[in-house]
Amino acid sequence: MPLFEDWLIPDWPAPAGVRAVCTTRAGGTSNAPYHSLNLGDHVGDDVGCVAANRARLHAAMGVRPVFLNQVHGTEVIELDAHTPDATVADACLSSQTGVACTIMVADCLPVLFTNTQGSMVAAAHAGWRGLAGQGGWGILEQTYKRFSALALDHHAQGATEIIAWLGPCIGPAAFEVGAEVHAAFTVHDAQAQACFTQLPGGKWLADLAGLARLRLRALGLTHIHGNDSSRTWCTVGNTSRFFSHRRDRVSGRFAVSIWREGCG
Repeated sequence: MPLFEDWLIPDWPAPAGVRAVCTTRAGGTSNAPYHSLNLGDHVGDDVGCVAANRARLHAAMGVRPVFLNQVHGTEVIELDAHTPDATVADACLSSQTGVACTIMVADCLPVLFTNTQGSMVAAAHAGWRGLAGQGGWGILEQTYKRFSALALDHHAQGATEIIAWLGPCIGPAAFEVGAEVHAAFTVHDAQAQACFTQLPGGKWLADLAGLARLRLRALGLTHIHGNDSSRTWCTVGNTSRFFSHRRDRVSGRFAVSIWREGCG
């Protein structure tokens, strides 16, 4: 089964043997309000429809997507062929073939990672809580730390360069937040102020993808692709293409997956 034509294929310099895809609402079996390719089994959709949708994704990719139980934390797990669905974590990584690191979202930011040698892949779920983390250390920093350590283990000659791709998320014109979100980022990094626009009544508009790019650059990543905070990437503003919990309240989930092909 080929990838559905409406799905996004990341445009980034991933090495040969690394594949990635971002699903959309199209290509599934679910009825409204989850129509049609809802991949979340925790949002009230018919369990049979969700199972059929997940099977379609599996068939399209040719490898098993591992669906996590995401809790807006900073736990990162390493996947293998035996990792069960619903393992609690907000990021995963793998050097193996046959499994796909997979993140489900409906406004939060999905971030994919690989290295220039294609020996490792990772996916992270970055809502504002996980992105902010504690003391300026969140899910992206934790994923980078685990990724770097495992990549070094695989390459005795030294670490390889890591590249990242940011998927669709709630855009900066739609993500209204309170003072606690603004403080969670700016108290640890004055540069984060540029990712917020003040509104009346103590509210702010936040650029979630911009905050992620700031965090990734601070880690030393220079190759960051995908979501540039423009309207094209906004889940709220693209009703027919993306699920959005902020927009619809009752919403399905789309998925972003990355995996290694081949025999090694």
